[in-house]
Amino acid sequence: MMKQNIYSVKQINSYIKNMFAQDYLLKKVQVKGEVSNCKYHSSGHIYFTLKDETAALRCIMFVSNRKNGLKFKMQEGDGVVVTGSLQVYERDGTYQLYAAKIVSDGGGNLYQRFEELKKELEEMGMFAPEYKQAIPKYVSKVGVVTSPTGAAIQDICNITARRNPYVQVILYPALVQGESAAASIIKGIRTLDAFGVDVMIVGRGGGSIEDLWAFNKEEVARAVFECETPVISAVGHETDTTIIDYVADLRAPTPSAAAELAVYDLAALQTELAAKKQKLNRCMEGKLQLLKERFLQYQTKFRLFSPVQQINMKRKRAGDLQEDLERAMRERIQEKRHRLQLLANGLENASPVKKISQGYGWVEKNALPVKDVSQLKQGDRLSIYLKTGRIGAEVTDVEIAVSGNSG
Repeated sequence: MMKQNIYSVKQINSYIKNMFAQDYLLKKVQVKGEVSNCKYHSSGHIYFTLKDETAALRCIMFVSNRKNGLKFKMQEGDGVVVTGSLQVYERDGTYQLYAAKIVSDGGGNLYQRFEELKKELEEMGMFAPEYKQAIPKYVSKVGVVTSPTGAAIQDICNITARRNPYVQVILYPALVQGESAAASIIKGIRTLDAFGVDVMIVGRGGGSIEDLWAFNKEEVARAVFECETPVISAVGHETDTTIIDYVADLRAPTPSAAAELAVYDLAALQTELAAKKQKLNRCMEGKLQLLKERFLQYQTKFRLFSPVQQINMKRKRAGDLQEDLERAMRERIQEKRHRLQLLANGLENASPVKKISQGYGWVEKNALPVKDVSQLKQGDRLSIYLKTGRIGAEVTDVEIAVSGNSG
């Protein structure tokens, strides 16, 4: 019995690599296909897949070949012809096309179909903002149409539980890839819509344009458009775009982001409510303090302007006026008395009686005082008043004194 040789994995991979290297046809080959999973790496290399209806081929273009080998911005869905060599990556035991030159071969079939359907539905008004429904702010039931085994449902459940554990997640386990995926997604949308969830998330994790193609079907887009429940689309990664993203009421870049948009943060809501409660209490306390101060002002004004207070104020005012009047009267009487005293003193000084009492006499003729000698003539009867009485007399002689100096 002949002993068989046992080879290591490295030996097998190395052998196959040498077989590829010795095949002249594989050293320079041209391959036509549609670009999928196109990734521009930070190093400058481009990683992508060439696909047709039945097969796929992994490709890479190194940064050293980009300057002369690629004259346009290669994107998902582009139809291209790639010139390069097929080689084996010995470490992983995989083969891929190392691109030296890439030229455009017109739009890829899937990408072209995507653009045509997008344009058609847009012209029909299915993307119009007036048909978009608002996403409820507070929900209790979230419907999810996706694969039960994918990472999308796990992300949605984890984020929902973290944000609000009281929200119920209802999963419709749908096929999200393959020939039967579109019909499964449509049935899930209609089932959850009839069930009465508050909001619906329709989506899956990332993949190539072929993997996501079920979400680019017209019948799926119409099911989303006709759904009475607000729909959030969450297909693939942030850079992936499907037809239902335009039809849905809201697009989320990832399933995780869809959960963030659909489910309110309970802790944040409680914090917000607590802050509003504190603000309301401060407003109420301020209002009560203002009303209290106003009440005290009204109370003071009432006491000030009450009838009893008014009467007391009037009484006090009348008493003050009476005191002022009495004081003014006393001052006026005192002033008049002083004036009268001055007049009495002046009268006394000018009184004939006082003169008489000092040794002088008072002479009258016919009851009129005699002030000048010229008033008299011989024979006039006079009355002379002295301190002690009256003397009757007759003028026997009148002599008028001559004033001035003689000679």
